[in-house]
Amino acid sequence: MAKKPTSGGTLLGTNVTYSIDRDKLTLEIDLSAKGNESHSGKTNIIASSGGNKNIGDGTFVGLNVYRYIDRKDRKK
Repeated sequence: MAKKPTSGGTLLGTNVTYSIDRDKLTLEIDLSAKGNESHSGKTNIIASSGGNKNIGDGTFVGLNVYRYIDRKDRKK
């Protein structure tokens, strides 16, 4: 399971927090998180918004951060 970020901010999804300062959106993702294997088994999902999320004023964020799994390490 991916770790939750420890800093302030608003939780956006799995392993993603965000903050807005004036007109700047800042996302924080812990890249050291192992993540969960995707349904296809080709990637580890490190962070995800879990679809498009409204962050205010009709602004939406849709985010997936992942790493490819080496073929030799994939489950069969």
